[in-house]
Amino acid sequence: MATAWIGMGANVGDRLGNFRTALAELESLDATRVARVSSVYDTAPWGVTEQERFLNAVIELETEMAPRDLLAALLRIEERCGRVRYERWGPRTLDLDILLYDDVVIDEEELIVPHPRLAQRAFALVPLAELEPTLGVPGLGATVAALLEQLGDEALDVKRVGPPPEHDGEPREDGCRRRTT
Repeated sequence: MATAWIGMGANVGDRLGNFRTALAELESLDATRVARVSSVYDTAPWGVTEQERFLNAVIELETEMAPRDLLAALLRIEERCGRVRYERWGPRTLDLDILLYDDVVIDEEELIVPHPRLAQRAFALVPLAELEPTLGVPGLGATVAALLEQLGDEALDVKRVGPPPEHDGEPREDGCRRRTT
């Protein structure tokens, strides 16, 4: 079984509700188990900064799915949650990224692992370091903690706002929530 580290973020709609639904959807995948989930963090937007702040977390996933199959499953979950890709780094109901997949390095048009901007993103490194600070990042020759340290003050804007989101193990029939209720 492989270990995949999945970044999860949202800044539109019922963000925590969508996290819970995503976790339940991941748990329902064949030969896949959610092993651990980081705390939830409030973070500034990255790339396009004129938008609402994000909630972010990281999931440790044990899976027998190949990386490309896992990516396809993540994209389906995002779609069920109303994700529309109209602006790069723009607002989203749910974003699921493969940050790491065991010690595999993949460089293809549709999939790059480790995530190509992982070393630049405190919003991914802080929750990942909460779960596994000594985890080595293939191709970068550094641990998660060392990469986070290199970011310096940027990590100070990543604030823990709650415990890991809980889920009941059952995906919602109506998918993710697009609006806060």
